[in-house]
Amino acid sequence: MSRVSDFVLHNQPRAIQWLLLAVLAGSAGQLLKYWNIPAALFLGPMLVAIAFGVAGVSIRIHKQAFRIGQGFVGMLVAHAMTLSVLTTVAQSWHVMLIATVLTVLLSAAVGLLLVRLTDIDGSTAAWGTSPGAASAMVAMSEESGADPRVVATMQYVRVVCVVMIGALVSHLFAGDSSALAAVGPVAPNSANPLDIVFSVIAIVVGVAVSNRLPAGALLVPLLIGGALQLSGLLHISLPHSLLAVAYGVIGCYIGLRFDRPAVLYVWKRLPAMICSAVLLIALSSASAWLLAEWMGKDFLSVYLATSPGGLDSMAIIAMDTHSDVGFVLAMQTLRLFAVIISGGFLARQVIRLTERKPVAENVAV
Repeated sequence: MSRVSDFVLHNQPRAIQWLLLAVLAGSAGQLLKYWNIPAALFLGPMLVAIAFGVAGVSIRIHKQAFRIGQGFVGMLVAHAMTLSVLTTVAQSWHVMLIATVLTVLLSAAVGLLLVRLTDIDGSTAAWGTSPGAASAMVAMSEESGADPRVVATMQYVRVVCVVMIGALVSHLFAGDSSALAAVGPVAPNSANPLDIVFSVIAIVVGVAVSNRLPAGALLVPLLIGGALQLSGLLHISLPHSLLAVAYGVIGCYIGLRFDRPAVLYVWKRLPAMICSAVLLIALSSASAWLLAEWMGKDFLSVYLATSPGGLDSMAIIAMDTHSDVGFVLAMQTLRLFAVIISGGFLARQVIRLTERKPVAENVAV
């Protein structure tokens, strides 16, 4: 940011700062979405908020708003918990369990390597390389004491790599050039206003009762929504506009915490982050080839199912290439649960294995 923009933003009334943030963050999200950029509705607001944070603005997103955003992410994942997905899991549970454990262990190994070769601290590296939904990993890292700004950068660098490489692989194996990057979440839309109201109520209730639980703002709405949907009591419906606001709130919450030292810290380590993402994708591809040979299944479906993160984007590519969508969704959803449950434990193990490493460079929060 220039001195002029820094002066202008820093000295504006808080109401003007909020208005500018809302307009520019929303516009950036929609612009990136128009350009088919992965995770556009998160990345656009986060980039704008980073610029505001570097410029020295005084506004901050309230923690409770951030938790409500987590609740929307949890409810979005709950929408994927259908009977067909659960049936697929039941039929191939042993293979999926092996693949899930293998991917989680590979991500932990890459995180450990990243800590050894750079000065990124163990907790941040563990969450940054966790192969779950990127927004969920960012939200959970905040509660575990990791730096969510660095985690967000690592996760969304990997999202871009996963989607672009996934589109390339799908083109090579399916010959379908329509497999492009996902522009946003696979939103469970419905025309019934009551479904929307009850879905939002379930989110608010879940967040309200989850204050003392690790990652509760994500997990409790996920469990409530999944149980209600499977029982037939609720048809989860979250309009794109509400999801855009939720993703934007999470992005702005993270972005506003950046300052000049934090941006410099991330920039210096960006090549290592990209290399770690590509390494994890390569290792996952090798495991996918072995699993495809073992199961007698087409490689593309197994590759999309085992890709480290990006449930929404992998589902879209699977549909575009006529792969086994149920298998892809089931595997991705199972791994998301596994990462949510085991993420804290794996982060502690990475910290334990690297505790003798010199203290990493501090980045002001």
